[in-house]
Amino acid sequence: MVIDERSATAAPATGLRERKKRRTRNALLRAALLLFLSQGYERTTVDEITDAVHVSQRTFFRYFANKEEVVFALQELVESRFVAELHARPAAEGPFEAMRGAALAAWDSVEVALSEVVPVDLYMRSYRLIESTPALLAVHLRRSTELEERISRLIGAREGLDVDADPRPRVAVAAFCGVMRVTGRLWGRGEDTSVESIRGLTETYLDRIGPALTSSWRGPA
Repeated sequence: MVIDERSATAAPATGLRERKKRRTRNALLRAALLLFLSQGYERTTVDEITDAVHVSQRTFFRYFANKEEVVFALQELVESRFVAELHARPAAEGPFEAMRGAALAAWDSVEVALSEVVPVDLYMRSYRLIESTPALLAVHLRRSTELEERISRLIGAREGLDVDADPRPRVAVAAFCGVMRVTGRLWGRGEDTSVESIRGLTETYLDRIGPALTSSWRGPA
């Protein structure tokens, strides 16, 4: 048997390069978030971020288009997990059941993914940063609207519906995403920064949507 030495060494070399890139990106992300939190998003410069990691501006822009993209990198990670889980839900599940299951499954797996990049506590603090910075909050609301539309179209495709003709997917997703925003804000203001905490809040609040919309509130919750 003939062994191609170039093939044998190419894979390990590629793996090392990818790990180095991932370490550099994660270091830039951590440094940027810590600077944003300590001195403010708008007062922090790209030069300060790169100086903290000892890399060039060119390296920063190889991984991030701008500071805004850094801030929302963790939100993008969490959202992508949710969308992937929603794609994987059984076809027999109804729309709300599928979204609920996807949200809880995403929280079950996202802690490991987050901790490979930043401490989970830093993710929670970055959520507070977004909520307290007007420029970032405006971007967050725009991104939320875009995500809602993406999920609505996914739900419409699952149900075989045209979302532009049938309002139900968008209505269901609006209710679901509203609850997710509420739980995120409550979690961000709380003392318990664990993923278990936000998962528990998510489950509790999602399970209250039906009764909140269809039942009388004049009685025990």
